[in-house]
Amino acid sequence: MSGPDHGISASEHGIPASGHGISASEQGIPASGHCISASEHGIPASKPGIPASDDRIRVLLADDHTLVRRGVRLILDGEDDLTVVAEAGDGAEAVARARDTEVDLAVLDIAMPRMTGLQAARELSRRMPGLRILILTMYDSEQYFFEALKAGASGYVLKSVADRDLVEACRAAMRDEPFVYPGAERALVRSYLDRLHRGDDLPARAVTDREEEILKLVAEGHTSKEIGELLFISAKTVERHRANLLQKLGMRDRLELTRYAIRAGLIEP
Repeated sequence: MSGPDHGISASEHGIPASGHGISASEQGIPASGHCISASEHGIPASKPGIPASDDRIRVLLADDHTLVRRGVRLILDGEDDLTVVAEAGDGAEAVARARDTEVDLAVLDIAMPRMTGLQAARELSRRMPGLRILILTMYDSEQYFFEALKAGASGYVLKSVADRDLVEACRAAMRDEPFVYPGAERALVRSYLDRLHRGDDLPARAVTDREEEILKLVAEGHTSKEIGELLFISAKTVERHRANLLQKLGMRDRLELTRYAIRAGLIEP
């Protein structure tokens, strides 16, 4: 998925080239993202574990496009209280870097090879519960937004307005406050009202975490042996999971699984 950087512009990936993203006023939404303020709920503005004023927040940045990482890094490193200390080109590398580098906050893209940002967020939340996580993505999608929250992310930021919202989202995450972009606020309210009306919870995911990992790797063209080596399981176990996926999703072959993976956002077309 990652290729040479030559000829790829940051704007093609949704990052504003010079601070001019998609105007909030053009979309009929407030001019700035809204984080839920701690003070509004009568709790202190800071909490234990937040770096002191002379300590910068150490950020891990994961995106499979080098130019996007470069642009986001310029935004974060331009702030006195933020510094990017590690970068990763996919979700699996992000998990590894978070384990061998002292980081306070992980900023993850969604669509990355080997392991998506949502998969990485679930793994990091499980292994490192004290790590704060933000999703930075081009997808203005309610499905991804709710999946990000379920995976343990503190916030969801669109690349198109990263120059406007990302810094505040990072600070909100370190205050243990959720950051919600304007479009997602409407989704939250609508979802809450729908669930209240129906009297039920969010629908369960169609596949398990392990099945999703295998589905993504199958769709990327890896053999059962290669998948087993990547996930430290046997090829026979991979085949069993793949058979379960085909049966569960009502599909016949790798091609249909690949199409499903594209629709689910696990890989790009």
